[in-house]
Amino acid sequence: MSKNTPKAVRGTQDIFGADAEAFAFVVETFERVRRLYRFRRAEFPVFERTEVFARSLGETTDVVSKEMYSFEDRGGESLTLRPEFTAGIARAFLTNGWQQHAPLKVATHGPLFRYERPQKGRYRQFHQIDAEIIGAAEPQADVELLAMADQLLKELGIEGVTLHLNTLGDAESREAWRAGLIDYFGRVKGDLSEDSQERLEKNPLRILDSKDPRDRAFLADAPRIDDYLSEEARGFFKAVTSGLEAAGVNWVRAESLVRGLDYYRHTAFEFIPDEGSAAAAALGAQSTVLGGGRYDGLMESLGGPATPAVGWAAGIERLAMLVAQEGETPADVIVVVEDDTLLADAIASIGKLRAAGFAAEMLATGSVRKRFDKASRMGAKSLVSFVSAESVRVRGERQGEIEALLA
Repeated sequence: MSKNTPKAVRGTQDIFGADAEAFAFVVETFERVRRLYRFRRAEFPVFERTEVFARSLGETTDVVSKEMYSFEDRGGESLTLRPEFTAGIARAFLTNGWQQHAPLKVATHGPLFRYERPQKGRYRQFHQIDAEIIGAAEPQADVELLAMADQLLKELGIEGVTLHLNTLGDAESREAWRAGLIDYFGRVKGDLSEDSQERLEKNPLRILDSKDPRDRAFLADAPRIDDYLSEEARGFFKAVTSGLEAAGVNWVRAESLVRGLDYYRHTAFEFIPDEGSAAAAALGAQSTVLGGGRYDGLMESLGGPATPAVGWAAGIERLAMLVAQEGETPADVIVVVEDDTLLADAIASIGKLRAAGFAAEMLATGSVRKRFDKASRMGAKSLVSFVSAESVRVRGERQGEIEALLA
């Protein structure tokens, strides 16, 4: 590589080989599972007006203030590369009149962008799968989404991961809890970390998931959401947990699991690797595999009517790190051209094989004498050798089927 050859932008990646196969396996499995649950596929713009994310994510969050890739286009309008899916999906729901489809079950996947410090399993351009149910206020929607996520992880072969679940209560419960937290942490404000002192008035729930030792000293005695839950909110959470048990989804209560933005309600959840598991070792500090929650107040923040909704997202790169892939799958058939005058016949034959569903490739370059030996080492299930006009040999699995196909 020349010293003048441009380097990849920091925090981006080129995915190839076994890594690309694992990535594709995650997407293919997600597509199959979302069809089982009857989620409709949708595509969304990779950029939106900046206000879509500023209003939905909150002007004071780190994502908005520090991590968004925003730019002014030639018309002078501020646009932003999407840092997450939910806001754009909510915008599409409102502007396209998708209320007619409510409850709308929608799924998507693709690239997202955040300017943050690159680390293991985290990039500035990264990819997620995403599933949302919009327009359903019933706890059964939460149960279905969580059952879908649980089945997805199982079908990916990811073990040693447990659902961590919490409730944030309804709007009334959450506001009472928030006031209680401000009062409690306010009495020890000077002893909190700088970040938590800043969050105290704006986002006190975020203090509860702080990893700073200065904050953790006060977390055990902090007010608990259960002390503020209304009967309605308590019943909602009970319906979710009962539904999960009926669906066979294992879960543990995680009272410190919160969502800072005011439009989040009721269920909050994350699938997290168990301590000491292979998944925990693979991911390191970036432990959440899949996460989400109910966001009944989001549509109103975008100027729409009150619309209940719940969803989750998961990083494809992170899931791919946990998928056991031993490399690229070998071909079903390799067609070996041992006589160059038969190249046209070989091309016609490989077309028939692929049309019949065989993953096939052709070896027609390099030394004619060495082609068969090279093809034998490539690990295909079957070999088709074009030796001469009178001799086409088939070896390996499904020999009779291949011979009949090429006859």
